[in-house]
Amino acid sequence: MAAKKETKRYTEVRNAKAGRDYVIDERFEAGIQLRGTEVKSIRAGRAQISDAFGKIEKGEAWLYNAHIEQYAFGNIYNHDARRIRKLLLHRRDLDKIRLALDAGSRAFIPLRMYFKDALVKVEMALCTGKKQFDRRDDLKKRAEMREVEQAMKSRRR
Repeated sequence: MAAKKETKRYTEVRNAKAGRDYVIDERFEAGIQLRGTEVKSIRAGRAQISDAFGKIEKGEAWLYNAHIEQYAFGNIYNHDARRIRKLLLHRRDLDKIRLALDAGSRAFIPLRMYFKDALVKVEMALCTGKKQFDRRDDLKKRAEMREVEQAMKSRRR
């Protein structure tokens, strides 16, 4: 009997801008309240969280600006692409995040959206915004590391 060929599904959506624009301080894993057609769109890789951010309002966490495309085969039960979605966090995490955001100069940013078994999870982080010179320093460090790696590679030969 032939082995069953398992297809790799697209199960993760990343925020590419987060590492470039922010210094990531503390990470939290949050559940997210979705509708059925939203889950199908995420499984198809039709989501984008690079402009998204989180807020704490009335003791609950909310995700704004996350774009999940409408499901192609949806009907009248299809969802709005940019609707506000509730994040599911523990009370102690909510309190910690609320205090950090109230203190100022911090942002609550999603880093990635992924499947954990059958559930969709969002990795959120408390971040501090980078200044322009911080970004330049990061680029310089990356370029230096690349040169060192190339020099080491040429010595091995």
